[in-house]
Amino acid sequence: MASAMEFGVSLPSRGPLARPDIVLKIAAKAEALRYASLFVSDHIVLPVSAARSVYPYSPTGQLPGGANQDYLEPLSLLAYLAQATTKVRLGTSVLVVPYRNPLTTAKMLATIDVLSGGRVILGAGVGWLREEFEALGAPPFAERGRVTDEYLSVMRATWTKDPVTFAGRFYTVRDVHALPKPVQRGGIPIWIGGHTDSALKRTAVLGDAWHPIGLRPPAMLLPDEYAAKVKQLQSYAQQAGRDHRTIKLTFRAPMEVRGAREKGPGGDRPLFQGTAAEVIDDIRRYQALGVTHIVFDPVRPDVKAALASLERFAHDVRPKVRVSR
Repeated sequence: MASAMEFGVSLPSRGPLARPDIVLKIAAKAEALRYASLFVSDHIVLPVSAARSVYPYSPTGQLPGGANQDYLEPLSLLAYLAQATTKVRLGTSVLVVPYRNPLTTAKMLATIDVLSGGRVILGAGVGWLREEFEALGAPPFAERGRVTDEYLSVMRATWTKDPVTFAGRFYTVRDVHALPKPVQRGGIPIWIGGHTDSALKRTAVLGDAWHPIGLRPPAMLLPDEYAAKVKQLQSYAQQAGRDHRTIKLTFRAPMEVRGAREKGPGGDRPLFQGTAAEVIDDIRRYQALGVTHIVFDPVRPDVKAALASLERFAHDVRPKVRVSR
């Protein structure tokens, strides 16, 4: 039997649409249409000169929109959304974990969870932009995976234990109170971003969900590739002594449901972009693999187009797939 499905929306927290009125307009529309989640992304600074680092989700290796663009800080934005919404879940897709002190980050996320009534999801990643690590004085770029693992463990301890004590290679804290705890029992759920072997192992050991992104080649994660990654994840979970069924499978990708008279671009049709019937078929392919939550990015930097697509999806697509909400 196909898994129950939930759908979320990635808000435009960067670029020309990263304005409070636009972000709130899309958030309010998504909540009114009963989407399950809202997500925001993370960068703090971007290098002026051409970066040596390769953006892993673009065939050009460059961040779309370039470096000279507005980028709203994600934790501040989540706190803003906690007041502006009432039911929809609020998350990061993804927070670059090594950029911030883990105890401070855990405290901020716990506070937002309290303010929102227990609606926060931590989508977590290791980062890819070496120049940003250097500008922030973050731990060494080469150690970012190990740092992320340790910082996530610090956060989990902060949310679930009192007093908090943690002794690691990169962070140590002894006998402190960090209150209040999150509203969510067991702490804030952690969704691990990325599609590398390291990300899969991190998910198997530390994650409540796997949260890869499939924007475009070389990281599209078509169904066959996604299925192969899931098998790897299941194997790593078994090695870690975990039941893989306790790890949620999610996905993030661009989505646009086009009207009857709208024509898409030429060439191969991207997944989740097309008529309602085509998008339904795409969802069912991932649903058959065990995916239970898909987060959609707008395809075009156009508010009207994004809102129209969200509405068409809610009315013409979602009723045709099994939804848990």
